[in-house]
Amino acid sequence: MSQAAIGQLEQIANRIHRQLVGGHVPEMQIPTRSKSNIIFDESQQVWKYGSAKTTRTAKKLDGAYMLLRTTYLLDFIRDMVGQQKSSTLRELYYISEGWELGKFHSQDESNKLIEDLEIVTSFQREDFKIRPEEDGAKVLGNLTLTEINRKGKQMRINCRDDVGDTGYGIPYNVEPEKITFDNFGDARCIIAIETGGMFDRLIENGFDETHGAILVHIKGQPARSTRQFLQRLQQESGLPLLVFTDADPWSYRIYGSIAYGAIKTAHISHVLATPSARYLGVTPSDISNYDLPHDNLNERDRQALKSMRSDPRFAEDYWSSEIELQLELGLKAEQQALAKYGLDFVTDTYLPEKLAEIGL
Repeated sequence: MSQAAIGQLEQIANRIHRQLVGGHVPEMQIPTRSKSNIIFDESQQVWKYGSAKTTRTAKKLDGAYMLLRTTYLLDFIRDMVGQQKSSTLRELYYISEGWELGKFHSQDESNKLIEDLEIVTSFQREDFKIRPEEDGAKVLGNLTLTEINRKGKQMRINCRDDVGDTGYGIPYNVEPEKITFDNFGDARCIIAIETGGMFDRLIENGFDETHGAILVHIKGQPARSTRQFLQRLQQESGLPLLVFTDADPWSYRIYGSIAYGAIKTAHISHVLATPSARYLGVTPSDISNYDLPHDNLNERDRQALKSMRSDPRFAEDYWSSEIELQLELGLKAEQQALAKYGLDFVTDTYLPEKLAEIGL
């Protein structure tokens, strides 16, 4: 995959070279990266870029600098892949210090240029051997997979029997040439869990074994590799993917990014989003029905909930009623609030009731 990606990058460099040799001012076109050019594809239920294009041209000084940085970056990626190395986004920013006029002024600039290359080539930054700073999520459950390690050897791992209490760590690259899923054992569902505390609670209480659950700690807003892992896992297993978060608007957006994608990654929603994902809880109704400990919504929370009214990802009647209820209650609650009824309540009562409601 990396060599095919390099081929695409070389085509960009060749186009710029031909323009220069032909006496033309070099330019390149990319989709317009603005909210107005992001559309929600109703058929696929994901965010995508629209048809608007932006031309980056050396006729303007800023454009000339960006094209110069682009050529430096293309050369750097080709050399790095040839040496079988990788770089973090942060390292890339500092490496540009040696590019003289081509150096980046901020990491935001280098991050956006990598995203531009993803959009233009239809490859991902992982194919360019560019990796994020954050580590991946954790998985625990009766899932057997094969990972190609850094020495090129196959490692067969059962994510329950061959790992410690923290589970299997998802790498930054989860493409099929890196990871293959071999066996799903007795698994009946996949549960993506927002907080580490709740992930640990379900593990300690043996929920993965008693309910055939593959548990995934998504570590708050999940990294791209986590979302891609979840998509592949759901599609290849056919198991329902359920998202278990706090009861606040920011946590609902975590669900939205897993199920339908996010605006920032609209160009790769097709490999990150899982539209069949279902929300498991905690909900505003739960705050009332289970009399959960809670906090008051602040003004920022209220504005976020109100903005969800016009978000197509939350257009279902279920979400409309829950959003209105939460605004009426003026309350939010964490997953750990379920501990009010004891450490076993979430695994013995709450989640079994939630799973039964959706036929599981």
